Amino acid sequence: MPQPLVDDYEFGYIVIGGKGYRHDVIITPTRVVADWWRLEGHRLQIPDVRDYMAEDVEAVVIGTGYDGLMRVDPEVVEEFRKRGVEVYIAKTREAVEIYNDLVRRGKKVLAFLHLTC
Repeated sequence: MPQPLVDDYEFGYIVIGGKGYRHDVIITPTRVVADWWRLEGHRLQIPDVRDYMAEDVEAVVIGTGYDGLMRVDPEVVEEFRKRGVEVYIAKTREAVEIYNDLVRRGKKVLAFLHLTC
């Protein structure tokens, strides 16, 4: 089954593969993880992504929110890059475009998307 595309995104709401979500999400090559929570709401840290470090992906896309208020710890980027994974960080609207482009090009992508702020 191909990785789903993001059909639509607006503040606090995202549609992935035809299904809507009202909370932050993680998209892996095989599933969507709904209602994703972090240790700190506006900070992405290693414990928040640890369970996904072993995913077989070529790229990680991090959506930092509508206004880009979620900070990403440098260690998160370093850990993925050590594994040879490309890392993209952008406000969520732009992150969705990057994610869709990578998926359309046949890449296996892991996305962490903060939907508000």
